[in-house]
Amino acid sequence: MRPSKTRWCWRRDLAEFRGLSDRERAGFLLVLEWFENFRLRHEMEAGRDAAKAFWRAEVQREDRKREPWQLDQWSDAIQWYLNWLKACEEAGADHRSLPERLRAAVHSAGSRRGLALRTKQCYGAWAARYAVFAGDEREVMRVETASRFLGSVVNDEDCAYSTQKQALNAVAFFFKYVCGVEDPVFQVKLRKTGTRIPVVLAKPETERLFEKLDEPPKQAKKTEGRYGLAARLQYGAGLRLSELVRLRIKDVDLGRGTLTVRMGKGDKDRMTVLPKSLREQIAEQIEKAREIWRRDREEGLAGVYLPGALARKFRRAAETFEWFWLFPARQTSVDLETRCYDRAGRDDDAVGDAAVTRVAVRTKPESGIRRRHHLHGKVYNEAIQRAASAAGIEKHVTSHALRHSFATHLLEAGTDLRTIQDLLGHEEITTTEIYLHVATGVHGLGVVSPLDSRE
Repeated sequence: MRPSKTRWCWRRDLAEFRGLSDRERAGFLLVLEWFENFRLRHEMEAGRDAAKAFWRAEVQREDRKREPWQLDQWSDAIQWYLNWLKACEEAGADHRSLPERLRAAVHSAGSRRGLALRTKQCYGAWAARYAVFAGDEREVMRVETASRFLGSVVNDEDCAYSTQKQALNAVAFFFKYVCGVEDPVFQVKLRKTGTRIPVVLAKPETERLFEKLDEPPKQAKKTEGRYGLAARLQYGAGLRLSELVRLRIKDVDLGRGTLTVRMGKGDKDRMTVLPKSLREQIAEQIEKAREIWRRDREEGLAGVYLPGALARKFRRAAETFEWFWLFPARQTSVDLETRCYDRAGRDDDAVGDAAVTRVAVRTKPESGIRRRHHLHGKVYNEAIQRAASAAGIEKHVTSHALRHSFATHLLEAGTDLRTIQDLLGHEEITTTEIYLHVATGVHGLGVVSPLDSRE
């Protein structure tokens, strides 16, 4: 966190800029704060590409009518900001704000320590929040300031105990591996919160959900419903979202009827069941993936993503079919973080040429290599939510509800808790015991309401 170059702040420079009236300056400040929040939320580098994405996503929205004077003023504000960035570059100054610098520092330290991408993103987001709380570079490096920040998270925010621990771990990581404080001691006591009951679907509800997922998207006449099989597999095998989309061909054993989950939560491998009713469909999906793989090889596309150590050890493995995705994306993209959506939340795989403006929500590639990645988890999850709404399921349904339903339905059918723990990959049996609170019947609550037992 030692300053390496002159720091420039666009807010300060805007306040001192003499070419604007007070009213114009207030308008510029409004739109530039809006733009900065959009850019940081989507982890975009400051520049013209981020400005274009912001303009398409936020300004040119079809559900918002903009006045001509607004568009003119906002365009002038963005141009002022881009000119300011150019002046920063010419002067060799650092234009990044304190939250952005802390996020980058934590991300860099996390890469050196071998943290997973999601963990780096999570810790970076908490570091940015902490920077906003601290306000300046001196305060951000004081343990007392961090204690006050964590105290505000615990006492002022109604968040779960796991979220509090997440904030504590992120701030501790920042102090240990960015600031070099070997053993930071924070004066904060986390607050325990009650157990939350998971959302579970009844079996008829799961069938209605799958039927809606099988329906072809209205916007893509040539595209069949592509999420039904993935949802059935997630429910039938009890997979997490990340485990589902990252399945590779080699992880599917049709002969033995098993799935191997690689690098699951806690970087652990495990085996789970492959439903018999899906084996024929999975075999067809493998052949569809094979056709995509062959086309990629003919076009000379880079192989699929492999973790760093594996990519170095097996240099050609990324181009082999066994390492290919079971659910590959229909479009190639630059690394894992680049993806396009329209305003309705659909990805570019599921919309036609007449779709509304697409918005790139991840434009910070890890490697800059164009390759084919797997089905995007966010797109799949949003498809689940839309299908649940269309099916008339009046619950807060996400893809994880299918995993909860897998465990609950197994428990109700008589499967012992220890087996369910192994299938789900839970480290502690206490985590699996939550399904005892939602299961019904003899193997669940085992309670008959007195209203139902009247003679």
